[in-house]
Amino acid sequence: MLSSVKTFVFLDLEATGLNKYLPKITEICLVAAHISSLQNPVTNEFGEMQLPRVLDKLCLCVDPEKTINRYASEISGLNNKNLGENEKQNFNSGLIVLIKEFLDRQAKPVCLVAHNGFKFDFPLLKTELKEQGNDFSSSLLCLDTLHVFQELDTLENGAPKKGKGFYTLSELYRRSVGKEPIDSHHAEGDVQMLIMIFMSKAKQVIEKTSYSFKMWSEISPMYVTRR
Repeated sequence: MLSSVKTFVFLDLEATGLNKYLPKITEICLVAAHISSLQNPVTNEFGEMQLPRVLDKLCLCVDPEKTINRYASEISGLNNKNLGENEKQNFNSGLIVLIKEFLDRQAKPVCLVAHNGFKFDFPLLKTELKEQGNDFSSSLLCLDTLHVFQELDTLENGAPKKGKGFYTLSELYRRSVGKEPIDSHHAEGDVQMLIMIFMSKAKQVIEKTSYSFKMWSEISPMYVTRR
């Protein structure tokens, strides 16, 4: 099914904390890239792979209306003070309209891509949508690159690699691109790393991975808030 996708929309969320703390989104970034750009990357004069020139971006900071965990604040640079001083709005119906219109502009079929998306980004985004009485189309595809690279290693070596942190976004970027991460835990910076990682093995991802995607309808909210 991935072979039919025309646009991959790379997603990253920053939040107030981890799953167990019932987090809220503090930053959201979506960057859309057409399959033609991902499968045919350009290089610079040194032969280094470059981000596609044709990209659509939607990156916004969000007032979570909830205390941001100190560790989350330290790694993302976002805190209640600077979000408040910059008068950021909460995750509201207006933001949902923006996201939906952004997705609607893309060549279809569309697939959302996030690293560790099945456990964090997709469930949290669905929670925020549901709290506004909204949702995405059930036919939207979702791909988790953490599962993708574990699946590729299983196909090539019989099992995923072991070792703490082996499949973190930063480590995958180091191995795939050969550079140190820049702006890690800034939503746009993480998305840019994710695109580069994806491009490094785009052919294998699209042709060989068959269990790493789900339909949006299969994603459950991270939690449900009783009103």
